[in-house]
Amino acid sequence: MSAIINENRLQSKFKTLDHKINELNDQKIVAFFESLGLTERNDVPKDFLKWENILIVVPNRHVSHELKYYKYAISRISFLTNPYADQIHIFDLKDWKSASGNKTQFQIREMLKTNFGGVKKIIKES
Repeated sequence: MSAIINENRLQSKFKTLDHKINELNDQKIVAFFESLGLTERNDVPKDFLKWENILIVVPNRHVSHELKYYKYAISRISFLTNPYADQIHIFDLKDWKSASGNKTQFQIREMLKTNFGGVKKIIKES
């Protein structure tokens, strides 16, 4: 004898609630991106809600520390500090995992200079 009277009904309710939770989390993501000014930028993909997880690349630890709270308040987002980035960027986390998997820290550091928001800094000689 099962302790749950109608497991199918319970699973159906859970599925409905999970769907509502996901919709609310999507609204949190959109509100967060709007507050960062990302939704108005042309270089930011507009289909980011279709991604399973979103990687937010920030240009320095100060910005990372400032936004740290939101990592815990919003599901499906992760942060990466890229000191070579000139502004905040977003990427599909799957792209990051496939690009950084099986790489050493040195290789990842070199990759970040030109990828995932990285802009090669040109030193001007006077």
